[in-house]
Amino acid sequence: MKSAVIVFPGSNCDRDAKVAIEKITGGDVVMQWHGDAEMPDVDFIIVPGGFSYGDYLRCGAIASNSPVMQEVKKRADGGVPVIGICNGFQVLTEVGLLPGILMRNANLKYICRDIFMSVETTNSAFTRHYEQGQTIRIPIAHHDGNYFTDDDTLKALQDQDRIAFRYVTEDGARNAGGNPNGSIDDIAGILNEKRNVLGMMPHPERLAEGPLGGLDGRALFEGVLAAA
Repeated sequence: MKSAVIVFPGSNCDRDAKVAIEKITGGDVVMQWHGDAEMPDVDFIIVPGGFSYGDYLRCGAIASNSPVMQEVKKRADGGVPVIGICNGFQVLTEVGLLPGILMRNANLKYICRDIFMSVETTNSAFTRHYEQGQTIRIPIAHHDGNYFTDDDTLKALQDQDRIAFRYVTEDGARNAGGNPNGSIDDIAGILNEKRNVLGMMPHPERLAEGPLGGLDGRALFEGVLAAA
């Protein structure tokens, strides 16, 4: 399996993603510079977390116009699995691969801690190795993770089983105590219509090895590997 991690000025989770994918898949990982639209054939694309372009305009807005993102869109349209993590999720919404927007956290503060989320669907390469309704622990680190969309789009996400993850408490309950940023419908991650593009604010690559404190993020990458 060959993967590509997109690297923007200000990316700071690109190496985390690279190490996790190498250890889990055993495959090659290309560190794809954002300004280079020429990308080799790959089986998986990761748009990592960080602060692309310093978030100076709007999170992900400048990065969405980088030359490589048109190639990412083309590969996604062709069926290649693409995941956007944290800032990568913001980039994917800005470029139009996923609906909605990521706004400032409801408490207006940067949040960096472990949270819990439920696996809402197993009908995707990313979630196939989890169990429906499983509660997993994953770290977050964001200031603008408050997912929002209009009522029609939200209904479509619900009706089409495209909500991948929701924020919950440790015992799996959905309430204000489990939602760290105010996201509508407690959404932590969503899928596109083809189900090959996932955007999520939590960082599965940060909890994919035992020495990091847990393995709850590992199944996501193993699912993509199995699909590939």
